[in-house]
Amino acid sequence: MTPARAPRLVGREPLPTALAGGWPQGGEPETWLLSVSAFTAALDAAAPGKILDTEEQERAGRFLRAEDRERYTAAHIGLRQLLGGYLGVDPAAVPFTREDCPGCGGPHGRPAVVGAPLHFNMSHAGDLVLFAFAGTPVGADVEKLQSASTVAQVAQSLHPRERAELDALPTADRPAAFGRCWTRKEAYLKGIGTGLSQDPAKDYVGTGREPVPVGPWVLIDVPVDAGYAAAMALRNPGRDG
Repeated sequence: MTPARAPRLVGREPLPTALAGGWPQGGEPETWLLSVSAFTAALDAAAPGKILDTEEQERAGRFLRAEDRERYTAAHIGLRQLLGGYLGVDPAAVPFTREDCPGCGGPHGRPAVVGAPLHFNMSHAGDLVLFAFAGTPVGADVEKLQSASTVAQVAQSLHPRERAELDALPTADRPAAFGRCWTRKEAYLKGIGTGLSQDPAKDYVGTGREPVPVGPWVLIDVPVDAGYAAAMALRNPGRDG
């Protein structure tokens, strides 16, 4: 798998065109990046009420901090607009559902759209929201880079080989290496539908410049703004496992 291209920018580039007969055979995944501050500043004040469903509006209203409410609202409006483009429907009419959880079978696995010819995933951190779309199951994660002291604490939850790799690096290099590792790991866990309910120490994804695949899942680092790390996990039916 070739390295990911820079994501397209929500609000600055045209929305995707409707898919004709499903995701192109062998087509590459597509990523989009949204700046919460820029998107919110340009958003019509009436848009949330017109685009989000009742559950989304109620959930947005439960956030105590304005920045969390704005991030949630921007992310879900952006997702609906992108899916509306791919599916050729009004963003407000996108019929969301949840796949079954692979762990317990409950209806809280990967987000999905009823009958849609594509798979998607979304992640947000700080001012950024990352969206990934593909013809096979996909996971995505974006994170702000953490301080070396925070990395030292959280790194204890990584695979032993990943912890050893971080320990071998100069302290100044650890935040970026940890960001690569953690976003790959969380993208994979979101892709398989478990999220962090599965122990992140179980699978090795690496902290170096080249991601390590996990079974049939290919991990791809996504170029994003300075101060952030991002990755996508794509299930490749051509791989064993």
